[in-house]
Amino acid sequence: MLELQNQSVIHEIKQILTDAREKVARTVNNELLLAYWNIGRIIVESEQAGSEKAEYGKQLLKSLSKDLTRELGKGFSVSNLQYMRRFYLGYENQQTLSVKLSWSHYCELLNISDQHARSFYLQESINSNWSVRELKRQIDTSLFERLLLSNGNRNKETVLELANQGVQYSKPNDILKDPYVFEFLGIPENKPMLEKDLEKALIVKIEKFLLELGRGFMFVGSQQRITLGNTHYYVDMVFYNKILKAYVLIDLKMGSLKPENIGQMNMYVNYYANEVNDDSDDKPIGIILCADTSEIVAEYALGGLENQIFASKYVYYIPNKEELIQQVQSVMNDIGKNCKEID
Repeated sequence: MLELQNQSVIHEIKQILTDAREKVARTVNNELLLAYWNIGRIIVESEQAGSEKAEYGKQLLKSLSKDLTRELGKGFSVSNLQYMRRFYLGYENQQTLSVKLSWSHYCELLNISDQHARSFYLQESINSNWSVRELKRQIDTSLFERLLLSNGNRNKETVLELANQGVQYSKPNDILKDPYVFEFLGIPENKPMLEKDLEKALIVKIEKFLLELGRGFMFVGSQQRITLGNTHYYVDMVFYNKILKAYVLIDLKMGSLKPENIGQMNMYVNYYANEVNDDSDDKPIGIILCADTSEIVAEYALGGLENQIFASKYVYYIPNKEELIQQVQSVMNDIGKNCKEID
């Protein structure tokens, strides 16, 4: 009895200390962000008071770095002062700063020149509670551009909404990306691989795969059996998305998308809808991940289906960011032209 009482007391004390430490960490983080923002403000105001020439700004930062390091110690290198300056210029309205993010988060965000993309990654860092490492990975794999290039013009036309709010899961195709990036597996681009080996590799790296899938995903299991008559079928990977309240069935294909792949997934989705879903669950979602997809095959094979089935491509390497940005820019230009023609 005494031992159980001691355990209860220890648990309570540990919780008090944990809460206190988290509160201290939040307070320190908030004050640090405010201090760096004000340092950036002072630097900008000093530049404006002296000269608008870039050379003057460089000399000012060098001089400040030297003097501050002598007076206050480390942390005031020229590059750090540049970040503080950019921090103020990027978020001149102090009220827009999020105390949920650390200075390291903001340093990663400040490296993004496109305002829409920067705003998107900021919102998603908050919404998804990304660590700095996770944020860097999503930036490196061009998540913003991949989302914009997914699912036709509906997503492309919502660039401002995506930038201002992050990903809002209200319909099944909101969870899609094109392509999915599996660079975390460390598999060479052209290495031949069996579907079962890819599945095993993804399970080993399940936390990183969940990050790539997006917010709200929970792993249910792999090779989930479906029995129809006397025949067994197996869904490669099954997840549940708690935001959409739906099972998400994923089939992995090493080659190109084939019509029979879609028929098979349609059977899986029907089974889950009738045999697995609870009354509170929404319709299951099927995603076929292929090494390559044909828009024509996808259009004709998926057209007219009542079930929510999608096909997307996966790659083993980080896509060329410049090419993705050019594709997005091309889309945005086309949208602009269409709007002018309508006017």
